[in-house]
Amino acid sequence: MKGVLFDLDGVIADTSVYHFQAWRKLIKIHFNLELPDELEKQTKGVSRTDSLKAILKFLNISVSQEKFNEMTTEKNNIFRNLLASLTPANILPGISELISALKKNNVKLSLASASLNGPFILEKLQLTDAFDAIADPSKVAAGKPAPDIFIAAAEAINLKPQDCVGIEDSIAGITAINKSGALSVGVGSKTDLKDAKLLFPKTAALNYDQIETAWEKFNLN
Repeated sequence: MKGVLFDLDGVIADTSVYHFQAWRKLIKIHFNLELPDELEKQTKGVSRTDSLKAILKFLNISVSQEKFNEMTTEKNNIFRNLLASLTPANILPGISELISALKKNNVKLSLASASLNGPFILEKLQLTDAFDAIADPSKVAAGKPAPDIFIAAAEAINLKPQDCVGIEDSIAGITAINKSGALSVGVGSKTDLKDAKLLFPKTAALNYDQIETAWEKFNLN
């Protein structure tokens, strides 16, 4: 295992909750409507554009391309305001320890997040220096569940996906990792992430030795 491709929201820090709060506020402002909890899963791990498309489809609302673009920009501004209070204390349990173990074993780290705010969030968490590269989601052809962002994240650290492990907490993300050729490591429930090659119930359970062993077995097949 030469590289680990990290998702951000729900893996490194629980910023996904802020995303849905921002969407809820945006929809309340523009349409005076409430978004149900179950819609959050459809917006998890996917791009801002795809999230808004899913929300508008659910609400059966059509908007012009101009208004659509304005709404994605406004949502991002709301989201960044919510992130203003983010600190290293918001790093999820077990992640700092895993990063230390990976660094000790000379494993490269690359960010494979759909969020355009990845660099900003890593800076707030004081993790920028821990990462060797950050894949730019604006430069990939398709978002998750397409594999593009994970392929780009591997390329950014001069590796093939097969040399890497991808860590995700979303269904779309696990699908993307599997399509890329990397070993998929899921964080969450068996029900949602049944396609993950290795699954941990929460970030605190992530274990370097188990991940390394799983990668070795995966590449023997």
